[in-house]
Amino acid sequence: MDFNLKKLTSDAGVFFTRAVQFTEEKLGSAEKTELDTHLENLIARADCTKNWTEKIFRQTEVLLQPNPIDHTGARIEEFFYEKLDKKIPSRTTNGELLGQYMLDAAKDFGPGTPYGSTLITVGEYQIRLGGAEREFLQTSAINFLTPLRNFLEGDWRTISKERRLLENRRLDLDICKARVKKAKQAEAKAALWSEEVDKAEQELRVAQTEFDRQAEVTRLLLEGISSTHVNHLRCLHEFVEAQATYYAQCHQYMQELQKELSSANSNTYPNSFASNANPSTSATCPSPVSSATLPGVSPPCLASTSTPGIAREPSGQLKIQDVQQPSTGHRKAKVLYDYDAHDTSELSLLADELITVYTVPGMDPDWLVGERGNQKGKVPVTYLELLS
Repeated sequence: MDFNLKKLTSDAGVFFTRAVQFTEEKLGSAEKTELDTHLENLIARADCTKNWTEKIFRQTEVLLQPNPIDHTGARIEEFFYEKLDKKIPSRTTNGELLGQYMLDAAKDFGPGTPYGSTLITVGEYQIRLGGAEREFLQTSAINFLTPLRNFLEGDWRTISKERRLLENRRLDLDICKARVKKAKQAEAKAALWSEEVDKAEQELRVAQTEFDRQAEVTRLLLEGISSTHVNHLRCLHEFVEAQATYYAQCHQYMQELQKELSSANSNTYPNSFASNANPSTSATCPSPVSSATLPGVSPPCLASTSTPGIAREPSGQLKIQDVQQPSTGHRKAKVLYDYDAHDTSELSLLADELITVYTVPGMDPDWLVGERGNQKGKVPVTYLELLS
């Protein structure tokens, strides 16, 4: 206990002396030993590396996990696993969860219904997208986040510790320099014996040796920042590669999903707007069926010969003004957006108005004939909401 008390007293004295020296340096009343230019540049470069690495690390975490405090408690869970030094279990992504909800909903709605079967298709692809996202998150965490974290929590802590030690050695050196200066001034006034000056100079030599040794250790650590940059560069390439792979998978899955939905729509919603075609005329039906097709109506066939009762321009285009509204097969539609006609064959539209629409054989499936009072013209299906 006596030894610990003496050590505590000694450490307190050293701390106080250093604090006095530091304060006097700030006030300009004491001299300060400056580090060499090379070491100062290394320190500035290290600080820059630490600050930007920390910002990139935090923002990458936000990118990979935009909402860490969600209903899953993801960040809290990770914190406990890290403290227990255990592997974090694979977590269900939001995409996988959405896909599972869709599959469960399809069971209740009926897998054989159009809505239920589509939910199954979309749900399966959402699960695939979620799986690709989970793989991307895991790869990025291992190949990019972990090296950055290791630098901040490992290498940088070591560098910071040695830099603090270097600063203490510098303060001790300047304290010894001040003592030697005071001793020599007192000796000149015959106030001290020469052995006091010798003692102060001996302490100065020891302090200088310790400072030089610590400066060399710190310099070697700081020069290792170049290796850190090389390592982080490699990790950055791996992160970009994982990101590119993830987005390519998402693009592929979405293209496949669109094809499946398009194929399913052609089977689920056959179009029967076309009147009975002349059996003697050869016809080619367009495929795939456009999303503009009205439910319960078969797609119009493009006849190789003109259909009786339909007026056409010499070029083969329909004369919209001469087209007659069919007795059946017409519906009301609500206009979703304003539309300006590009020529006299089209009908301008105003958002939220109601018009009558129908189709005729030979028309582009993305267009319908629209009527508003005495006005008539082609209208794009994407601007309409078909009403039952």
